[in-house]
Amino acid sequence: MQASASLIDAVWREACRHIQIDEALELIAPLVAAVLPHRALVLRRVDRERLVVETVAAAGYDAPALLENARDEISETAAASLLTSCAQRRVVRVTPLPSADPVAGLVPNGVRGPCLVATWQLSDGSPGGLVVIGDVDEEFGPQHQRTVEALVEPLAVALENDRRVRELNALRLAAEADRQSLLTRLGRNDITDSVIGAETGLREVMQRVELVARTEVPILILGETGSGKEVVAREIHNRSRRAAGPFVRVNCGAIPPELVDSELFGHERGSFTGATTLRKGWFERADGGTLLLDECGELPLGVQVRLLRILQDGAFERVGGEQQLHVDVRIVAATHRDLQRMVLQGAFREDLWYRLAVFPVNLPPLRERRVDIPAMATHFAARAAKRLGLPACVPSAQDVVRLQSYPWPGNVRELAAVIERAAILGEGRFLDIQTSLGQVPSPNSAEPVGETGLPQAQRRPLAEPRPSTRAEFLSLDAAMRQHIEAALARTRGRIEGPQGAAALLAINPHTLRARMRKLKIAWQAFREQDNVG
Repeated sequence: MQASASLIDAVWREACRHIQIDEALELIAPLVAAVLPHRALVLRRVDRERLVVETVAAAGYDAPALLENARDEISETAAASLLTSCAQRRVVRVTPLPSADPVAGLVPNGVRGPCLVATWQLSDGSPGGLVVIGDVDEEFGPQHQRTVEALVEPLAVALENDRRVRELNALRLAAEADRQSLLTRLGRNDITDSVIGAETGLREVMQRVELVARTEVPILILGETGSGKEVVAREIHNRSRRAAGPFVRVNCGAIPPELVDSELFGHERGSFTGATTLRKGWFERADGGTLLLDECGELPLGVQVRLLRILQDGAFERVGGEQQLHVDVRIVAATHRDLQRMVLQGAFREDLWYRLAVFPVNLPPLRERRVDIPAMATHFAARAAKRLGLPACVPSAQDVVRLQSYPWPGNVRELAAVIERAAILGEGRFLDIQTSLGQVPSPNSAEPVGETGLPQAQRRPLAEPRPSTRAEFLSLDAAMRQHIEAALARTRGRIEGPQGAAALLAINPHTLRARMRKLKIAWQAFREQDNVG
């Protein structure tokens, strides 16, 4: 009896309704029993690399035994013949067993009854097939073959869906493992940064964050370099309705002026030399989430005009493109510069200032919230111990006094660097805060004792202090230029890599290049010095 259209429709419904292939096959087997008598329906897959034929799902009287012995090894010759047969997509009556036909390789070992075998090849090239196992005294005829032919397509689709679900699960588990590994290396339990001082020095800031996070208005975070603007921006994102979307940070000061448009808005293939493929910009990547424009005061005036348009209607065009694109992005801007003064000087557009500063958040420097220093120092000490593989130490009371009396021009970022340096200098026995800060111990003072009870090692300052007059005191830019040039001289003009100036200065290479452009420092001169003589 040939399979009716209603039967095949019912098989299609069950095949597409269930994600798990074994569930679908359990419901399909009774549907076809009236027109296709069988002891078991078995779906099998050929693993070309491991040279095995394995059972993916089985339903019927013999299903438990078939699933218990689900894998059969085959030879390379048998695998090659079986692959050729599967590519032909045919239905074969295999009886008696064993059979010389290559498709008999799909029949599970130990089966002795008559079988109908239908072969297929999935979209990714994976070979396999359906095995219908009958009773020993049963005979399959042409009408049974036609029924199996009608079952091939829905069952192959069900197997394809099962394969894709397995691949997605494997990718999800791999991504979760990578995420957990990264969190372990960073010494964190979650992807979000904890805001230390939320109930003390940053209480007013966090109150404003709580107010504005639930809205969609642009936010401008103002604060000195290293004061934690990115941490506050992430907290705004995490408390917003966009928390499930992406959070994308762009350091505007580290992007070369000629590439700002391409980085922010993307470019079409062939739009300029080197644009070999289409590239989505940061706005497209942040669609549905939050985009942090860090150091937005460094953006060129031309880019500011295009940024203003996105803030107004969410529309932009890729570099070299003509199609108008729309994105749904919440803008959080951050800068350490005085944007109002830059507006008066013509270096920052007034209309963009009004658009960005709808809700400003002023982040106080670390020296104005010294009450947070003990908790921060303890947090950074624990993180440094994990990163460096050293025993965990905590700052002593004397260390806390030293830390709270320091002015912290580099803010939280400098504190983290000082604590990590102190952990290295203390070699896991204590935190050598005094040496890390470059302070000279008083000859009349008792040698401090570390947390382990061991006396701290003799310290030397990082730099010998010398008296200076106001006339010879360097400006910040001049001091920075001198320091960068000294690093370039030591690394012979190399910027990136473990032996580069960026690593020596503990700074991102892109940030270093941006500062070098601002200070008009040419690395080539230092590379040329190395070649002289």
